[in-house]
Amino acid sequence: MLIQAVCLVLPGHAKVAFARFFWAILARLIGIKVRVIGTAANRADGRAVMYVSCHSSWIDIPVLGGTLKARFVAKGDVAGWPVIGTIARLGRTVFVSRSRASTIKELDAMRLALTAGDNLILFPEGTSSDGSRVLPFRTAFFAVAAASAGEDPGSVPMIQPVSVVYDRLGGLPAGRACRPVFAWYGDMDIASHFWRLAQYTGLRATVLLHAPLDPASFGDRKAVAQAVWQIVADGASTLRQNRPAHPLHAPEQPASGMADAEPAYA
Repeated sequence: MLIQAVCLVLPGHAKVAFARFFWAILARLIGIKVRVIGTAANRADGRAVMYVSCHSSWIDIPVLGGTLKARFVAKGDVAGWPVIGTIARLGRTVFVSRSRASTIKELDAMRLALTAGDNLILFPEGTSSDGSRVLPFRTAFFAVAAASAGEDPGSVPMIQPVSVVYDRLGGLPAGRACRPVFAWYGDMDIASHFWRLAQYTGLRATVLLHAPLDPASFGDRKAVAQAVWQIVADGASTLRQNRPAHPLHAPEQPASGMADAEPAYA
């Protein structure tokens, strides 16, 4: 925390590099080996990147934080959590309350982070799941990628869908019965969940980085959300079934909404 506090006042990318180093070391200390399939998108032609991921556990934070050079977008409640809230602020997390009254202000905060040279990691399910499926994405989270599309396509961030699945426990493939070991949702508290997780060895998380897509190529933010959800859900389903996985591309014909989206269980 002290090192990152110093990095925040220094010019350059030290604050980004150290935050990534910190999360990678934390994941290793927890005992989780991270496997990455695909390549993380980088800023191209000045365009930022929004990494859009499924979310099943607090462990997603060190796993993705140690893999991607980006700032997290988290619910405002996290800012008030003891210790964790401080760490999140030092990591330059963008906090959102998800209330309609503050939507414009929070979108401006996200745009400011993107225009300042940072990438963002977004969990558009709005909550963590039990790890057996990907919940439908909330389209409001994609407004920052569509708001300025009509003005300047170059100002719209690219989106890279990301599937995260915990697929090894004790060195063996993790099935449905193993998911409660990793998943953190409902009214679970972190302390007891961490203690249960600490009883195991041979843990692995697989991060599947799909092909980036340009939101300007879609009709509206609902179409973008549907396309990204489909990619993330399909990739996660493949990983949960312990089948060979590879980065997926956006469908040629974007869907027109989220109403018919059904989570893929495995």
